[in-house]
Amino acid sequence: MLLDFWNLTCILGILLTIFELLMTVNNLNYAIGGLTVLDLSRVLAGPYCTQVLADHGAEVVKVEAPIGDDTRYWGPPLQDGAAAYFTGLNRNKRSIVIDLAASDGRDVLHKLIESADVLIENFKPGTMEKWGLGYEDVLKAQFPSLVYCKISGFGENGPLGGLPGYDAVIQAMSGLMSINGEENSTPLRMGIPIIDISCGLYAAVGILMALNERMHSGVGQLIDVALFDTALSILHPHAANFLMSGSDPVPSGNAHPNISPYDKFPTRTCEIYLGIGNDPAFRSLCAHLKIDSVADDPRFGSNAKRVHYKTALRSILVGSLKDWDGEELADQLLRIGLAAGPVRTVSEVLASKQVTTRGCVLEADDYRGISTPIRMQRSATFGVKHKPPKLGQHTREILQELGFEPQRIDQLFTDAVVKDTNA
Repeated sequence: MLLDFWNLTCILGILLTIFELLMTVNNLNYAIGGLTVLDLSRVLAGPYCTQVLADHGAEVVKVEAPIGDDTRYWGPPLQDGAAAYFTGLNRNKRSIVIDLAASDGRDVLHKLIESADVLIENFKPGTMEKWGLGYEDVLKAQFPSLVYCKISGFGENGPLGGLPGYDAVIQAMSGLMSINGEENSTPLRMGIPIIDISCGLYAAVGILMALNERMHSGVGQLIDVALFDTALSILHPHAANFLMSGSDPVPSGNAHPNISPYDKFPTRTCEIYLGIGNDPAFRSLCAHLKIDSVADDPRFGSNAKRVHYKTALRSILVGSLKDWDGEELADQLLRIGLAAGPVRTVSEVLASKQVTTRGCVLEADDYRGISTPIRMQRSATFGVKHKPPKLGQHTREILQELGFEPQRIDQLFTDAVVKDTNA
């Protein structure tokens, strides 16, 4: 019996080792497999960042307040009570609900941090400090390897430091709205929350940079990403133009302020966009349109001249394009190496062969979403490992993984410190 028990123990040990090796190999199939991310953020920038990480293998635990992420209710459209705004940002994550206003809730969070590589939050600056979980005062010493990313409206210093910020408001404050729209129009908000999305991407880049540095130093660090700073960083080329010329830029509509022809044009069948970035490309365009004399016109002999005479050039091109089939022309131009494309609606592009061939739309049961645009030669992506979670869907499961006793878990539910989808 003793020998049998010993053999059984050895066999179990070998099986466990094999399992761990298989899990390690499995994680290596993903660029950041094995990385644990604790996501305390909500709305857009933070969740966008963590979905990027989740798609490429990170285990992301989304910590939500009892009322849930605001975007769960930003609809219609809604499906099973969840808005498309939420589902578009939160796949491949698990959700736990914790009331962080309760001391027991903060204890649960502290336990979660113990196993996390990365923590990301976008609370109003000072909130984590108020809860006794500030990075500099507490977490840095307790968890020296933790990479801590905080997203805020304006950062913590400067006259606006610590104040709340929202994409559209910061589009207005940063100058982005002033360069959007037509020349004589009033400032116009961009049609997507471009600052939030860019901020989420910057946060992801910063996190990966810090993790790379940690491989050498062995310690984590604080990453401070502000929406306002992000807005300035993407104000290109308008900020660069101003810093060189001293002239305040004006909106140029669909046209590019520095390149011509780089604009939207009507054709017989549809509107197309031409992006002609250099002199050889301009000559090729004129040759294809059979207007070689335009390429020889001294007014259009260089990009700088074409920008100066862009109104006259546009008038000529509008006349030359009016009898062309736009779809056919755009395809012909692309195939001779010129940037051109038809102006499409969202429904048209999502039904296009390019989207279906590239697998740009993910589907799993009743879930549909846009896939990650990062395609790596050897590293896989999750696709849809987890559909966007219901509020607190994984609360009990995560508490069990953290080692909480069943009685303790039940008490946390009874005290409303945590909750799940059944609450």
